[in-house]
Amino acid sequence: MNRGGVCCIAVALIVGAGPVVAADEISRTEMAAIPAGAFLMGSNDGPDDERPAHQVSVAAFEIERLPVTTARFAEFLNAVGTHNKNGERLFDDDDLDARIHKAGTRWSADRGFENHPVVEVSWPGARDYCTWRKRRLPTEAEWEKAARGTDGRKYPWGNTPPDRTRGQFAARFNDTAPVDVFHAGASPYGVYDMAGNAWEWVSSAYRPYPYNANDGREDLKAGPVRATRGGGHDSPAEAITTTQRGRDLSRNPRAGHHNIGFRCAR
Repeated sequence: MNRGGVCCIAVALIVGAGPVVAADEISRTEMAAIPAGAFLMGSNDGPDDERPAHQVSVAAFEIERLPVTTARFAEFLNAVGTHNKNGERLFDDDDLDARIHKAGTRWSADRGFENHPVVEVSWPGARDYCTWRKRRLPTEAEWEKAARGTDGRKYPWGNTPPDRTRGQFAARFNDTAPVDVFHAGASPYGVYDMAGNAWEWVSSAYRPYPYNANDGREDLKAGPVRATRGGGHDSPAEAITTTQRGRDLSRNPRAGHHNIGFRCAR
């Protein structure tokens, strides 16, 4: 079994998706259980980097129902700082788009943005935060199964085109929204904010499909460009599908970006 518990197989069996969790049961620390089994990854109808659609089997795992918020990441900065022991930058605190700032000796989220998805976090910063929480980044396959389920849906909620009740998209630059308001946009497993608001770093290097967890793309050493999933607040509707990989997105992994956040798995 590889690190993420994922391998590629050719199978026909598809397991059923779990129930959606009611909105009032969501908490920032709650994890959604994703069952083991096969699902359809990728698409033959989208950009070239989503092709070919192929069956992937994923071991059982858990993923956070909500993205990491600015308030949560501020706690990490207070414990760890902005650089790790290898000198890798974890957060672009000097970027004008950052919404966490230091007052005296303490980092804190900007007022009004405490519950927004954290942005300006580098890929090493996302990786290290998850480790600090005794978790890890989801693989690209895990993220897609958590968002898509096993019925090949285009969006986390199904195939109905997106609207403003399901996610934050096609908005102004830096116009993110709180992470827990789009209840109609839940995935089959009750995972929220997987379409729009902020793209999400995953552990996987950005490599061509078919997905293969054993071909080196899950090496966690910083360096290669990583895949990002889900679309951001400033993405058009066609970029917030469950199969989008951030093909045209600026995503230098050593830096933070105004529209990339993350969530953890285990």
